[in-house]
Amino acid sequence: MQESANIAISVTPIYAALLGLLFLRLSFKVINSRRENKVAIGDGANSQLQRAIRVHGNFAEYTPFALMLILFVELCKYPHLVVHGLGLALLLGRWIHSNGVSQMQENFKMRIRGMMLTLGVIGVSSCLLLLRMITNLI
Repeated sequence: MQESANIAISVTPIYAALLGLLFLRLSFKVINSRRENKVAIGDGANSQLQRAIRVHGNFAEYTPFALMLILFVELCKYPHLVVHGLGLALLLGRWIHSNGVSQMQENFKMRIRGMMLTLGVIGVSSCLLLLRMITNLI
């Protein structure tokens, strides 16, 4: 058996798996809404289906990029506590956002808090990566 590279990834896959399960939950909400409203393509001008599609789409737009940044932070050998903090913040942010936006009477505070957590993870991860790269150059 060939030995893998000397890269130890132990934290990020946990959050990738949990976020994957949340993605499935959001996917099934879209599928169920399509069935209930008999809409195969598009949204059929149905506001419930429109919300489900956008929640799912928003998750698909932000989560992979944020998760990739977290993985890079882990690969740069930041402490596991930092990686767990970023992963937990992303998971919590995506969950809060999806619950807030999914409601027909949208909970705008949940939407904002969820996006703040998500964008915070992207910002902090990016800064940590730049800091590591700069300190490696010096």
